[in-house]
Amino acid sequence: MSRRSRAAVARSTAADRSLVVLSGLVLLAAGVLVVLLGMGIFGVYRAQRPLIDPDVTAWIAANANLTRWIAIVGGIVLLVVGLTWAIRSLRPEARPDVLLSETPGQRLTVEHSAIAEAVRNDAEAIDGVSRARVRLVGTERRPALRMTLWLVEDADVRDVWAEVDGRVLARARQAFAVDALPTAVRIELDAAATKTPRVL
Repeated sequence: MSRRSRAAVARSTAADRSLVVLSGLVLLAAGVLVVLLGMGIFGVYRAQRPLIDPDVTAWIAANANLTRWIAIVGGIVLLVVGLTWAIRSLRPEARPDVLLSETPGQRLTVEHSAIAEAVRNDAEAIDGVSRARVRLVGTERRPALRMTLWLVEDADVRDVWAEVDGRVLARARQAFAVDALPTAVRIELDAAATKTPRVL
């Protein structure tokens, strides 16, 4: 699956995974170093000494104010990094506008809401589709679609898919002037549209 196709299926977590892997590798390296130190790889006498060298503790005691400020700055840096990571992970997914052309002195873009509304209207016009939801994802130059269709009970899924691929997405590709438009389609049964009316 290409990177553009993955963008249509789900939000990218590449940056979060990279940061977690990097943090894990740093902690793993620290753990291995402590184990090797305890096994006496760096010398028997060094393994019997405290983990923090007495010279270091003596320097900390002699420079208490400087050490305190270093600890405060380090804590603030870690707090900012953690908050930035959390905000980035929790923020809503970007909905980019689509760049149709970019000529010197002229830039033609279409808003994501207009595109999603047009595709949604086309999808809801298909026989068997009671309602639809469309979201534009990806980037401005490489858009992708995420579509959810709610079908009535007697809808033919194959016919609906043929209409989506042959008409709705074909029109979207033609409008964007692209050969491929990655799209993730989720199909559900609309319970509200298939309720049997009560006979009194």
